[in-house]
Amino acid sequence: MNKTKSETAPVALITGAGVGIGFEIAFLLASKGYKVMLNDLDETATLKACEKINNSFPQSCQGISGDVSDTRFIERMVQQTVEIYGGIDVAVANAGITVFGDFLTYQEADFLKVMQLNLAGSFFLAQQVSLQMIKQQRGGSLLFMSSVTGHQAHKNLAAYGMSKAALEMLAKTLVVELSPYKINVNAVAPGATMTERTASEEGYEKTWSEITPMGRPAYPKDIAEAVAFLVSPAARHITGQSLVIDGGWTSTSPSPYR
Repeated sequence: MNKTKSETAPVALITGAGVGIGFEIAFLLASKGYKVMLNDLDETATLKACEKINNSFPQSCQGISGDVSDTRFIERMVQQTVEIYGGIDVAVANAGITVFGDFLTYQEADFLKVMQLNLAGSFFLAQQVSLQMIKQQRGGSLLFMSSVTGHQAHKNLAAYGMSKAALEMLAKTLVVELSPYKINVNAVAPGATMTERTASEEGYEKTWSEITPMGRPAYPKDIAEAVAFLVSPAARHITGQSLVIDGGWTSTSPSPYR
C-alpha cells in the first residue's frame, strides 16, 4: 500500500463505512478535505466504497477491512492509519449490529455479539484513538453512533437499545477523562433511515413516512451532515452530548408495529 501522509489535511477514521450512513459520513468528510481511513467488515464493500470516494475526491480515501469487535484488529487499524496519514484527528465509531429477538427467548450468543461490536468495538476504538490523539497533542473528536432505540422502547430490540443507550452514557463519561487533552466526544442517535438494508424491507419508507412528524424517514446524508458538524472545529466546545436525528419521531413515538 502506498503511503500518502498528509501534514495539513485532517484525518478521519470511520468504521462500518462500506455502505449506508457510514459511507455517507466518509464521502461527506472527504468532500470537506479530510483524508479518510474507511473500514468495513466486508472487503468488497470496503474497496468499492473507497473507489467511489476517490473517483470524486482523488487520493482522499484508503480502506482497511476487518472486524471491529476484535480489539487486536482495532489496534492494527489505528496503527495503520497513523502510518499512512501521520495521525488521526477524528474517529467515528459507526460499526454496529442489530439482532432482533423477543426478550423471553433471546439467545446469549446474540446478546454477546451485539455487545461485543456495539459496545466493546466502540469503547476500544475510542481508547486507542484517544491514546494516539494524546501523543499528537492537538486534541481531536470522537463520535459514537447511538439510536432512537436508546431513547424509546422498540419491540424486539431490548439488547440493541440497551447497547445504544450505553454509548450515550459513554460519551458523557469520557468528557471527564478526555477534556484535559482537548478531545471532545459526542453521539448522534438516528431514527428510521433509508439505507440499502431498510430500503429492501417491504413498507419501510411508507410506514415511517406516516409516523414521522417531518413526513419521511431520514436519509444517510441527514445523519452525515450532523456528524460532520460535531467532529468539526466549529463544534469543538460541544462535548458529552447526544443529538437525536429522527424528524421528530421521539416527540410522538408512534409504533411502526401498530
